[in-house]
Amino acid sequence: MTPTPTLARRLWEAVEPLHAIVYFAPQPAAAARRIGLRGYWMGYFASRVAPLGPVPPVAVAAMAYGFAPSMVARAIPDAWSYAEPALVLETRIAAAAEALRAAFDPAEVTALAELAEPLWETVAACRFDGRPLAAAWSQVPRPADPVASAWLAAGVLREHRGDGHVLAAVAHGLAGLDATLTFVAAGGMQRDVIQPARGWTDEEWAQSARRLAARGLLDRDGRLTRLGGALRHDVEDMTDRLAAAPVERLGPTGVEDVIARAAPLSRVLVDTGAFPVPNPVGAPRP
Repeated sequence: MTPTPTLARRLWEAVEPLHAIVYFAPQPAAAARRIGLRGYWMGYFASRVAPLGPVPPVAVAAMAYGFAPSMVARAIPDAWSYAEPALVLETRIAAAAEALRAAFDPAEVTALAELAEPLWETVAACRFDGRPLAAAWSQVPRPADPVASAWLAAGVLREHRGDGHVLAAVAHGLAGLDATLTFVAAGGMQRDVIQPARGWTDEEWAQSARRLAARGLLDRDGRLTRLGGALRHDVEDMTDRLAAAPVERLGPTGVEDVIARAAPLSRVLVDTGAFPVPNPVGAPRP
């Protein structure tokens, strides 16, 4: 029987599409090209780490975690020779708001704008110890445009949980590719979808499978063993616990209110195809 998602996980599921539409909508990719960034993935990596400044590829790969370092190195540091981080950041925020306005009808845009303040109240409950991406995004000035502001707050929340997920996976002895393989083995995503999107070669994939099998986490057919399933459950449980600060501060009623307001908007994005499910992010329809 599938366990009931925790309140922290339900909050992520409700909010994630509001931020992650930028990875699928045409407006952010087009905006990145206009400022000189070459190709989708250069725009992706540069935009995601822009609040940190011109960080080197080894740091970006460490924070992106599930991506192959070689994939990161094809985009960073070259991206900073085409566009400075401040311009990348400004462009990403404006394009995100444009994408959201294009995806929603006027009433939904109003609802999203009204959600900005509750989302920032949720952000205010977060702690950023050991969370470099979330900490950096939390320091970006709130835009005057409430749609852009809602997107930015949703982004801080998703990076807060994402950084915590990396901490949880590393604490359980998983390299980035190892975590990806356990995700695939758990049925979270098809290999042919996520492997190309994360840049790993077949040989790197096979090496990870051998590492996990040696630990007793995968069987010879690449499926999770009982031990592997328990480890995967523990990683997700720790991720939820590390993301629980908003629940602790706002209380169940406060978090349920944010979920109730965010989830219908995220469902619109899913149901209209603006945010595809399944996706490499691993986010479901809320």
